Formats: sequence, C-alpha cells, structure tokens
Amino acid sequence: MFFHLLPAFTSAHFLCIITVNSAKKIHYVRSTGGKVRAIYSYLLSSIEQDYETVRTLKSSERGCVSLLQNRQNGTRFIFRHYRGNREVYRKLLGISCPNLPQIMEAAEQDGMVAVLEEYIQGDSLAYLLEGALFSPAEARKIALQLCNALWVLHKLGAVHRDIKPENVIVRGREAVLIDFDASRIFKSETNHDTQILGTTGYAAPEQYGITQTDDRADIYSLGVLLNIMLTGKHPSRELASGRLGRIVQKCTMVNPEKRYKSVLYLMEAL
Repeated sequence: MFFHLLPAFTSAHFLCIITVNSAKKIHYVRSTGGKVRAIYSYLLSSIEQDYETVRTLKSSERGCVSLLQNRQNGTRFIFRHYRGNREVYRKLLGISCPNLPQIMEAAEQDGMVAVLEEYIQGDSLAYLLEGALFSPAEARKIALQLCNALWVLHKLGAVHRDIKPENVIVRGREAVLIDFDASRIFKSETNHDTQILGTTGYAAPEQYGITQTDDRADIYSLGVLLNIMLTGKHPSRELASGRLGRIVQKCTMVNPEKRYKSVLYLMEAL
C-alpha cells in the first residue's frame, strides 16, 4: 500500500513521498504481550549473531547507540538500545523520505527499546560548523530539507524535540534529521510532557514542563539552528540579519502561538 503525502502547494523541491509497508505496520500495531517480547528477543539475537560492533557512538544512563556491520555483506547499520518509548520509531517503520533515516526494526520490552536503522554516511552539521559558517543560500537549503523531514514526522503525529547540529547529517546534497530517542507522539488529552527531554539552548521553553510540546517546539529549535548556521551564535546573543533573521525571530518567539503555525508556513517563508 502506498500513501503519497504532499504539502499543500506544488513544488518538486518540497516533494516527499511516504511509502508504507502496510503488512509490516499492521504486524507491529497488532503485536501485544508475548508476541512483542518475541520480536524484541529475536531482534537482539539477530544483532548478536549477524552483526559485529564497529564502534559505540554514544553511551549514557538511558542506553547506547552503536555502529554495526553485517558479517555477510558488510552493510552498516545504526543500533539503538535504550530505556524509553518506541512509539515514534514504530510509526517510522516503512517510511521512505530522503531527509529521514530508514527504520528497519523497532521493538520494546519492559521499557527497553531496540531499534535497527539505516546508517547515514556523511558529516554532522556540528562537525561542519567547526570549520566555517554557512552562507544564507546554504543555510536556507538545509533548513528547507529539515522542514521536509519535520513535515513527515508531524503528519505522523510525532514531535522530534531534539533538533541540534549533532542530530543533522549532511549526506551529499541532502540534510538528514536523525535520533528520535527524545521524540514523542502528541496526545491531545495531555496537558504536559511526561518526560523533560531536549538540549539546552535548542529546546523550546515549553519543553521544560510548562505545557505539552507540539509541532511548534520543533519550529523553535529549527529557528535556533538556522541562526547558528548563519552567525555561530544563539539568536538571544546575535540575531542573523535580513529576511532570514526575521524568520528566526518568528520561529523563536517564547509564546508558541506567535511562531509559525506549522512547518508548511515556515517553508513558505523560507
């Protein structure tokens, strides 16, 4: 089954086709109890038998992220094993978008999440910013591609909540948004987030327990990121000049109601 989700306006630049493997999604949606445990155990067993660890990329109290290599064909993957919730990773199963990594498997047992995903080979935005700032044209292009990724996430009901240079990989001409460990599904009946997650300086004010985060929290973080690509500084210290600076200012308003209503509005402004 194929679902083609397109923005409200037509432009090849903003086109992102989402392909959903319906059988796989139904398998995960309907899996409960012992079946979920079986999937989790099978995934860990498969990782141990079929893959070797190239190196550990990140380790914390919550868990770790490793770069794996298939023993037979040498293909590399990212393996995430952490304490949290797999909701967002599950929704991304079968989704294909050039600005998001492909999620191969996602399983959960007793609060521990195991995820196998595509390895994005490229340089992080954090690494690139160590060498030089981006030109307005380059920063705008990356921001548009990240909007594309966010549009897909938001259509799935997910909020990323941790947009920062370390979570953006530039692969050739494409910027890819990675790491959904802090992401959550927006729940209309909830008044605030169950966990306070995010990165200081990039996280929107509402991520600190004021209210529940929605799409506009990601717009705030993307505004901060855009400003840092242009100036190397947080907008509170130095706001970018010109039209892009005005866009940053609207993205980073303290009151979410005063920001862009959605990434489609931000894309139009960019």
